[in-house]
Amino acid sequence: MLLIVVMGLFYLFRSMMSLFLLTFTFTFLSVQLVRAVQKKFPRVRPVGVIVPVYLLIIAGIVFAVANYVPQIISQTAKMFTSLQKFYQSDEMRSNVYLNVVYDYLQQINLDAQIKTAITQAVNYLSSIGAMGLNLFLSFLLSFFYTSQVEQMNGFGRQFLDSKYGWLFDDLRYYGQKFVNTFGVVIEAQLMIAVVNTALTTITLLVMKMPSVIALAVMVFILSLIPVAGVIISLIPLGFIAYSVGGIKYVIYIIIMIIVIHMIETYFLNPQFMSSMTHLPIFFTFVILIVSEELIGTWGLIIGIPIFVFFLDILGVHSIQKNEPKKKIKLKKLR
Repeated sequence: MLLIVVMGLFYLFRSMMSLFLLTFTFTFLSVQLVRAVQKKFPRVRPVGVIVPVYLLIIAGIVFAVANYVPQIISQTAKMFTSLQKFYQSDEMRSNVYLNVVYDYLQQINLDAQIKTAITQAVNYLSSIGAMGLNLFLSFLLSFFYTSQVEQMNGFGRQFLDSKYGWLFDDLRYYGQKFVNTFGVVIEAQLMIAVVNTALTTITLLVMKMPSVIALAVMVFILSLIPVAGVIISLIPLGFIAYSVGGIKYVIYIIIMIIVIHMIETYFLNPQFMSSMTHLPIFFTFVILIVSEELIGTWGLIIGIPIFVFFLDILGVHSIQKNEPKKKIKLKKLR
């Protein structure tokens, strides 16, 4: 019942979902960094760790906004223009294989969908101010929490000794479960997205593809979507590759996606997501579809972590790393 009430409260405040999720993500990553530093330097206070890091982040954001944001906007516009020209070119219609794709795109009325997508993009850009405010508030709240993490933990423990301590004890139980599932999975997916983006960017630079910065940003955002993000990024990358170097470049892109997917499956997931249930591909896509319908764009990113959280609540698996079982020798009773 308590879990249902908490879910109901989150539903009532769903308009603030971005603020909640961004604050939780920033705070979780900041606290993890502080704990990692304190393991090697126990006397270092959280403020001594978090202040330099946040100053570096702010300096990096200012530098990126001043130097790279105009390039990203320009390259993104050029990328959409080149895709549209290639889609409407005679080269695409004259190719036997691409003609099949063209006929299919005509059936789904791609032109209208592109116009709709552009309209949605314009509407999204108009709401950047609200998103920027959420980012700023989340960044600020995470800084205040992490800089006083010990005081915050001490203040929270006082509720356990209050008149309704049993209620707050249950809330602590769900909170710990949530951190051990949602937080760990989000952190792991973020690391995977960084590695995927780095490998993709290096490959695109070697292939001398245009608009590399815009493509790198697109790959990073799509890489935050578990499993499906790598596959979705193949479509725009394939079109741009064909417009640059023909079918040979498309094959290169496909090989790159396969290699990156294998690295993610056999190396990154075991390293970063060893605590996460390895869901079948079918369940992964079903969860992404349902969560996107219920939550929206955020559902593509947080759908899997929320599902893993409920699996952990139901006891389907343990989110903690499996420890090897110790053999216990039983002595005979005489």
